Amino acid sequence: MFAFIFKRILYAIPIALAVAAVCFSLVHLAPGDPLTAVIPADAPAEVVAAIKQAYGMDRPLVVQFGAWVQRALQGDLGLSVATGRPVMGDIALALGNTLLLAVAAAVIGFGGGIVLGTLAAFFNGRWIDKLATAIAITGVSVPHYWLGLVLVIVFSVQLDWLPSMGAGADGSGEWRWDWAHLQYLVLPAVTMCFIPMGIVTRTVRATVAEILNAEFVSALRARGLGALAITRHVAKNAAPTVLSVMGLQFGYLLGGSILVETVFSWPGTGFLLNTAIFQRDIPLLQGIILVLAMFFVALNLLVDVVQTLLDPRIKRS
Repeated sequence: MFAFIFKRILYAIPIALAVAAVCFSLVHLAPGDPLTAVIPADAPAEVVAAIKQAYGMDRPLVVQFGAWVQRALQGDLGLSVATGRPVMGDIALALGNTLLLAVAAAVIGFGGGIVLGTLAAFFNGRWIDKLATAIAITGVSVPHYWLGLVLVIVFSVQLDWLPSMGAGADGSGEWRWDWAHLQYLVLPAVTMCFIPMGIVTRTVRATVAEILNAEFVSALRARGLGALAITRHVAKNAAPTVLSVMGLQFGYLLGGSILVETVFSWPGTGFLLNTAIFQRDIPLLQGIILVLAMFFVALNLLVDVVQTLLDPRIKRS
């Protein structure tokens, strides 16, 4: 088992380096000068040269990439061009808010998807199956940002039940576990949960329905096992496939929340990424993309390991 985990980690290292190279390259391929946010249009040439030297942007891109990776391994992602603050500090605060939102959306979406998919598979062809399928199709078809705007209009503007913007009444990005802050989490979490819930519902339904038609399930029924015991066997066999889908969806919740966080002004990495794009803040933009990409790589590694623990056949294959 340890050899398998070590091998997976070795596979993840070149993937992480490739992702870092792509993130660094794509940001620099974008048009425009990232230092226009801090350099006046009439600045002398020597001032421009000094600022570029201070940010390390006067060196070749290959040298910049090597220095950037070396600093990133030490936890230093540079200074923000727009604010002058350390990039890692801003990302750490925003990442905590994004993780909170992603976990809340995952709990709602994955829980609802597992329940709906399981009911649809056990009651295949009945009204429960049709209802769960309709909910799943609707979930994967409705755009996040449109659903968020509709929820804001209904629950914030018309009913005045829930706040529509921010993570707290004080306007700060620091989270506290009280109702005054929890109510700001409801609408963005519900908005983000619909697509993963639809995908998990369809995956669970297809996987469980296929397992229910397997010969070993018929043998279990012939032996007189009850519905609860059969459900446990079905869940054990369906877990690796469902887990892989849930792992990918959680990664998408972390990296694909930019529109939802922008709609609700949620102070997470998506909102910070949007701000960095408009400000052409290259160090901040690179840092956010790198951190989210590394989370995705680590999440895939974790899913591979857990899948192997649940199903030893994956290791043998």
